Amino acid sequence: MQPTPSPRLVELAQAHGVATEYWDWRGQHVVVPTSSIVAVLAALGVEASDDAAVEVSLADHADRPWRRTLPPTVVTRAGRTAQVQVHVPAGSGVGLVVELEDGGRVEAAQVDRWVPDRVVDGVPLGEATFELPADLPLGWHRLVAVGDAEPLEAASATATLVVTPERLELPEPVASRRVVGLMAQLYQVRSATTWGVGDLRDLAGLATWAAAAHDADFVLVNPLHAAEPVTPMEASPYLPTTRRFVNPLYLHVEDVPEVASLDATAHRSFLGLAARGRALNDGDRIDRDAAWTVKREALRLVFDAGRSGARADAFEEFCAREGEGLLHFATWCALADVHGLPFTQWSADLQDPDGPGVRAFAAAHADDVDFHRWMQWLLEQQLAGAQREATAAGMTLGVVHDLAVGVHPVGADAWGLGDALARGVTVGAPPDPFNQLGQNWSQPPWRPDRLAELGYAPFRDMVRTVLRDSGGIRVDHILGLFRLWWIPAGGSPVDGTYVYYDHEALLGILVLEAQRAGAVVIGEDLGVVAPNVRDVLLERGLLGTSILWFEWDDDTVRPPESYRDLCLSTVTVHDLPPTAGYLTLEHVAVRERLGLLTRPVEEEREVEQAAIGRVRAALAERGLLSADADVDETVVALHRWLARTPSRMLAVALPDLVGDRRAINQPGTNDEYPNWRLPLAGPDGTPVDLDDIREAPLAEALFTALRTP
Repeated sequence: MQPTPSPRLVELAQAHGVATEYWDWRGQHVVVPTSSIVAVLAALGVEASDDAAVEVSLADHADRPWRRTLPPTVVTRAGRTAQVQVHVPAGSGVGLVVELEDGGRVEAAQVDRWVPDRVVDGVPLGEATFELPADLPLGWHRLVAVGDAEPLEAASATATLVVTPERLELPEPVASRRVVGLMAQLYQVRSATTWGVGDLRDLAGLATWAAAAHDADFVLVNPLHAAEPVTPMEASPYLPTTRRFVNPLYLHVEDVPEVASLDATAHRSFLGLAARGRALNDGDRIDRDAAWTVKREALRLVFDAGRSGARADAFEEFCAREGEGLLHFATWCALADVHGLPFTQWSADLQDPDGPGVRAFAAAHADDVDFHRWMQWLLEQQLAGAQREATAAGMTLGVVHDLAVGVHPVGADAWGLGDALARGVTVGAPPDPFNQLGQNWSQPPWRPDRLAELGYAPFRDMVRTVLRDSGGIRVDHILGLFRLWWIPAGGSPVDGTYVYYDHEALLGILVLEAQRAGAVVIGEDLGVVAPNVRDVLLERGLLGTSILWFEWDDDTVRPPESYRDLCLSTVTVHDLPPTAGYLTLEHVAVRERLGLLTRPVEEEREVEQAAIGRVRAALAERGLLSADADVDETVVALHRWLARTPSRMLAVALPDLVGDRRAINQPGTNDEYPNWRLPLAGPDGTPVDLDDIREAPLAEALFTALRTP
């Protein structure tokens, strides 16, 4: 095949939502090479290796809707009608019924619309069109096609129907006023009772302090998604093994009620483990493996002690409610305990989550499976407790959780969700001004076609878990609900292309679940943004994200008045150094050391210093900064700049409160930089704890700045 895609390959790619051209960050038009298009189509289960295969796949795509009685999923908005096409043998009678989630039934009316019959696989088929009523209630319903007054036998005669809100109803107080909060990477926070890694007791302590001392409305934390159950544990919270469940590393073991019931021998062992855990606070690096080793041993000790009758009943109810998804995850964890990771090296009979080999293993290791389910039960309780304490202390939203873009390529979801995740590709980002080589996040993307066939249940269940007992959700790279940059296996980020998703369905489900949870949704819409994305987010009532350092109109600093209203605005973000570090060009120094610059370091420094100079000049012009201001004074002035924006949500980063200058993450690196492994520290790099945070000299100044236009 030619390097440039043929017209028929372009047609096939577009039919499956695969981009064949795009405009890069420099404004240059790029034609995606044939090899990349073919590889991405293969990951979608579409054969396009030669011209003949392309023709076969085009014909299959045209016939595919006719092979189903009903489309797999229909997503609509409340107050709108929607049409549904039903395919049955030509000449057959058919009706369509909506089975509501509350048990009610509604018949859909057939529309007078003639479509010629079509012969598919040698069978003449007809198409009937039905219109769904506009007054269907919000929720998850079911469509049932009924032929000759009886349900059709075909499996495709039922479909998922999701009725979503037109727009998310913002919770108070975001609906009526500005809210101010704190952003934190929880694992960085230490206290006297921490076992080497910040935990949910530390989250509650941080939230209650911010609320009581500084009238904070929320605390936004990093993704708390589950990592591997065995060492080595992935350090990045943005590369979890699953996004539906939570990392037990964040459990505060002393808060588990059963600790009080340990017998004398077990209690002595527990105290020894606690001492070992607290000793991990002394290091200048976060050692997740050591922390998890001791914490897991303590948790197993408590689990083996058993539960009271009421607690045992509550645990069983939790397992029943979470169902197969929790069972799959816990079984994968138990399998990892026995056979190690990655799961791709397990025997063939253990590769199928629903197969007899896995069922036999789960039965033989039922206690170990329950141990992993039990930890998720504890996490739900402690997360709910942190939210209760935050709101009781005065936070109006409380804890806001972060949803990572994707999952580990050989993690629990990759094992348990099957072909809902694409194989042979990874997710990343094309080159942009801050990552000029592009990014490869090493994550398998959702397959848009399989999500629809599964009724979007994996996406819904994931969102529900993150939203439970929280005031909101930040969706990292929300652009991924519109399109994702797929990179063929073995390729570099520049070899990728965009794959488009049904954003109407994904955003609708997100809005539905957030509204039911009474939560706010913040979309991280930075980077290369597709046209109209921000307009769509605004229409659906979702907040965008603005980072002061990224807000420019060509070479001019964007004035604060021009920021968006429905937005979370901050000075910095976790992929940049804290503000003091940015002002002193820490980001340039790190990228120069690691060989990540695409131009000479002198030029990079000059460009960055000039940009910072323009920001300082803009601050001075507004009377926010004096000519001889030091770094701390500039940090405060930058936050006062945010106070002059109309943005509904403003936040200060925890490292800025204590003067930390080191980036927590350097995109484009792995072991070259201690990503996600640095505890919170002061300006001199000395680690600080929760007591130090409470006494941070900049805390009052920065929270006051966010409220002082």
